[in-house]
Amino acid sequence: MNIGTLIRRYRKEKKLTLKAVAEKASISEGFLSQVENDVNSPSVETLMRICSAIDVNAGDLLTQVSKQEKIILIKKSEWDDIDLSHTGFVTRRFFPPEDRTVIDSSVLVIEPGKSIPVRKNIKNGQEVLCVLKGNVELMLSDEKVSLTTGDSVHFWSNPESQRISNTSKKISFVLWVGTL
Repeated sequence: MNIGTLIRRYRKEKKLTLKAVAEKASISEGFLSQVENDVNSPSVETLMRICSAIDVNAGDLLTQVSKQEKIILIKKSEWDDIDLSHTGFVTRRFFPPEDRTVIDSSVLVIEPGKSIPVRKNIKNGQEVLCVLKGNVELMLSDEKVSLTTGDSVHFWSNPESQRISNTSKKISFVLWVGTL
């Protein structure tokens, strides 16, 4: 997690617009947007004004950033502890949404005969699948790619015509990584 992400989260929790916070902090709306998207970093003085505008203690904000988890480990022994929902799949993400800025990743756990829905609103995204255990099929437009344990594939996302399905008779485990 970074400062910009936390600022955005607190601003939205308080139902404040970019414009309202920017005005109160005496900065431009564009600069605040850049801070929230980690394109630009505020000076200490500006950070204090932004925090004041969203009614958050700047020290607490910095403490949260410094305490974020840097490494998330999912051990193979944890695979057996997964409760599959009625959808027939589970995604075990490494980082929560607010900590993902460049890539997203998870271990996909898919029941036999089930499919994972496609990520929405992805433009020019890339994805990597690596089958850890089982067999899956990637359907991408008119192309089918069959993958078995140990196989990997790197491809351009196609939200209109994409599906990842478990084609085996047992639960499949797939490492998935995609750009945001």
